[in-house]
Order: sequence, then C-alpha cells, then structure tokens
Amino acid sequence: MAAPAAAPPRPTAGRAAISARTLRRDRWWVSPTISAAVLLLFIGYATFAAFQNANYYVKPYISPFYSPCIASVCNHARAGAMHGIHVPNLGIIGTWWPISPAILILIFPLGFRLTCYYYRRAYYRAFWQSPPGCAVAEPHKRYTGETRFPLIFQNIHRYFFYAGLVFNVILTYDAVVAFVTSRSPAIGGGHVGLGSFVLLVNAALLWLYSASCHSCRHIVGGRLKHFSKHPVRFWAWGVVSKLNQRHMQLAWASLIFVGLTDLYVRLAAAGWLGNGRWI
Repeated sequence: MAAPAAAPPRPTAGRAAISARTLRRDRWWVSPTISAAVLLLFIGYATFAAFQNANYYVKPYISPFYSPCIASVCNHARAGAMHGIHVPNLGIIGTWWPISPAILILIFPLGFRLTCYYYRRAYYRAFWQSPPGCAVAEPHKRYTGETRFPLIFQNIHRYFFYAGLVFNVILTYDAVVAFVTSRSPAIGGGHVGLGSFVLLVNAALLWLYSASCHSCRHIVGGRLKHFSKHPVRFWAWGVVSKLNQRHMQLAWASLIFVGLTDLYVRLAAAGWLGNGRWI
C-alpha cells in the first residue's frame, strides 16, 4: 500500500503584505494636525513672551510665565507692589542672569508637560509620527522607545510633577493676592477685577491637570496590596482616577488658559485694558 502524500508546508507567520500606508477610511490625520498646530502656536507665543522681559506685571497681577521672580532684574515689578502682602523679589540668582527670568522659570512647567504621558502621545503623533495614528504605519524602520537619548529623559516625569506642584502653590498664592490687594480709589473700597478671576481659573486648571496626571494616580494609590487597609488612599485614588479620565481635556484647557492668562496680564500692563480691572 502506497504511503499517503505529505501535506504541503504551511506558510510561516509574518506581517501582511499591504502596500498602502493604512486601510483606514476616516480622517485619522485631523487629530495629530490639530495637536501640532496648537502646540506650535503655544511654543511660539511662550517663546515670544519669555524673551520680552516686559509687560508681565500690573498691580496686582503677575504673569504665570514670570512667577516666582527669582532674578534681580525683576525688582521693578516686585518692589513694594503688594503692600507687604506679596512675597518680595527673591533675587536668588543675583545679577549674573541679565536676560528674562521667565526662561529659567518655564523649564519646570514645560518639563512637566513635555514628559507628561498624554503630551508624549500628542507630539509623538503630531511631529515624530511614532505612529501618526492607530493602524497607520510609521516612517521609522526601527523602534527604540524611550531607552535612548533624548527620549530617555521622559523617565524623570515624576520629578517634574513634584516641581509643578510647587509652582501651582505659587500661582495659587498669586491668585489670592490678586483678590486681597485689588483696590479702586474711584470706588473707595475693595474692587475685584477680571484679572483676579483669570489668575484664579488658571491656578484651578493647573491643579486639576496635575491631579489628573498618571503619575499622581500612581503616587496616590500605587504600590498597595490591599486597598481595604488604606481607606483614605483608596478614596483619593478614586477621585484622581475620575480626574484621570478627563486628563486630555484638562491638559489642553490648562495649556491654552495659561497662555491666555499671560496675554491678559501683558495687555493690561501695556495699557490696552485700561487699568486692568474690570467688574
């Protein structure tokens, strides 16, 4: 009896031979395009504002790009401006830094955002195209992740998170000062201006953005084996987890509003908004 014929060899597993970059039919490119446009606009405006070194203060409002003032060149903005309520110019770096102090200050909040998990996704897709969208091939032949320079610095995100909390406290204090020291001689009493609310909303959005951060969620509830033994941390983890679901919206809202806050103070200091205090 003849032996049965051998079965034909099965093809080895491999990637599908698809010549098209993607089979998606939706407008997948809209989201990364919008992200790139907004980020470029913010980078351009923040760079302009940081190098201006002018029109960043009008009593009692100070731009979040320039707070806290840590250089001696800020004396004209701080000296006696807050009627003894606001902290004076720190001047901790002396006179050797002759240019805008905002360049030193912005290192920390921008570092926090650049290493943020959501913003990584946003600018990886918008600029680096790694990948530009789900189910869309990227132009890079090799993927190295965040294990090499310069992306390895993404691993210090948590430390920028801690620094960001310090700046949130400072900007919250600036917002409180904007309410406490707002005075209008024409009215003859306390007068809360629009800028007071602008600084307050800016600080609130920054706190919400920080609290919704993935690192914050891990710090609050991570490395626990039993939530039942840590009811307070479990409650805090639940609150942060709910905020984390809105992390994308809070990231964009806080980014745009911090730029608008600087713009408001800048226009008020330049005299475009009268005395900078609207009812």
